Amino acid sequence: MTITSTARMPGFELLFNHATQGILLVDGAGLIQAANPCFLEWSGHTAEEVQGKPMDTLLAGDIRSWLRCKNGQALPVKVSSTSYLQGDQHHQIYFVTDISTQQQTADALKRAQDAQQLEAHIMAGKESAYRRVSNFLNSIWTNLDAILIVTEPMGHIRFFNPAAVKMLGYPAREVTDTGSLTQFHDFQELEYRATKLSEELGQQVEPGFDSLTVKARLNLPNENEWTYIRKDGTRFPVALTVSAIRDENQQITGYIAIGLDISARRKSEAELRQALDKEKELNVLKSRFVSIASHEFRTPLSTVLSSTYLLEKYTTTEDQPKRLAHIRKIASAVHLLTDILNDFLSLGKIEEGKIQVRPALTDTRKHIEKILAEAEGLKRGKQQVVYSHEGPAESTFDGNLLRHVLTNLVSNALKFSHEEGIVYVRTLSTPYRLTLSVKDCGIGIKSEDQQHLFERFFRGSNVENIQGTGLGLHIVAKYTELMKGQVTCHSEPDKGTEFIVHIPTPKT
Repeated sequence: MTITSTARMPGFELLFNHATQGILLVDGAGLIQAANPCFLEWSGHTAEEVQGKPMDTLLAGDIRSWLRCKNGQALPVKVSSTSYLQGDQHHQIYFVTDISTQQQTADALKRAQDAQQLEAHIMAGKESAYRRVSNFLNSIWTNLDAILIVTEPMGHIRFFNPAAVKMLGYPAREVTDTGSLTQFHDFQELEYRATKLSEELGQQVEPGFDSLTVKARLNLPNENEWTYIRKDGTRFPVALTVSAIRDENQQITGYIAIGLDISARRKSEAELRQALDKEKELNVLKSRFVSIASHEFRTPLSTVLSSTYLLEKYTTTEDQPKRLAHIRKIASAVHLLTDILNDFLSLGKIEEGKIQVRPALTDTRKHIEKILAEAEGLKRGKQQVVYSHEGPAESTFDGNLLRHVLTNLVSNALKFSHEEGIVYVRTLSTPYRLTLSVKDCGIGIKSEDQQHLFERFFRGSNVENIQGTGLGLHIVAKYTELMKGQVTCHSEPDKGTEFIVHIPTPKT
């Protein structure tokens, strides 16, 4: 579309035609005199279709918040404006920004990429050309929320827009004519980029201004992400486009660098990655939960079913011993099911943050002996649990949480020991800490498995044929953590394992 003669200031037509922001020139009567290619592309109209039309036929809403497209769609936009004088009439320049991506989180990256496509080449070949356009450019730059820096061919800064002042912390007078575009860059990134460009282009690219402009000189797309360094030394990510400014003879007279702060985009990307990782983790845990639960429930339920069926067959007095044997099997299976359910319930409460720590002054020996008495049913064959205590009789701790910790540790120790094994339980009380040790002489834990012991659903590679949910040690670690304690493990395959739990015991 032809731009009105009064708007043909040096540099404006280049900016008008290449901006990735919609621009409308509107006369005093509100009629569109010109629309740039970006605006026409968004709206789907041709230049002839919009020229002379009232602006309100295309921009709708109380604050012109919608662009009516030719295909009937309404594109959400943000409109800002500035004015200029043509003869004795005031005219308006409207800057139209597509903000549709702000309404959809999934398109957040596209918004940043669209914004960074602002490649407005400013034609200025001589000092006088820069001076003639500076005031007009400044009126435009104040509406841009992007760093806009114009340099001479050797890299010295000639123009530094208000957004650059705000984002980088340098007053314009401090960098104009003396500063360089490279002073805002991390030199290591410039060196890395120069190496990559040398390989890509097949020519030597020097780190520094050359690595920022070589593609612009060759008329190649030149968009990259960089780390910018503010005057105070803080850093932020920028999507930077550097383009060459050429005169009518295609000689380079300077460069224009347009940078968009992409901190918000990086944050959105990180949050999206975290959400995807969390979703993957939950899917894995769900699959493992279903697999383990179905496997662990199947064996005791099968025992209950088969024993119940056989009980119906044993009806005589002579069958009484057989009946008692199957009743014990059923009781054992029910006990196992209860343990499995307790593990899952404990895990649920931990994940939901429903566990509260209630420390109280407690007789340590009596409390531990009571827990061990309740665990008698876990023994097999001639297994023994030997308990000893040292130090003051009373300590301050949460007896209920310690019950879960000790029960799981003793259960594992008995489960992974032979039928004549001995499990040693020891407590040591000091004024500031209670130490609990559970040691067995069982099958032990392989070194490569020990780093994963406290993960949910993890089971060692040498316990595949032994029932378990893989939750016991995870629950131990979580309950110990709630009591602000620590748990450590020392184990050797075929020699046994010792778990040591340290719990701080504040005075009540």
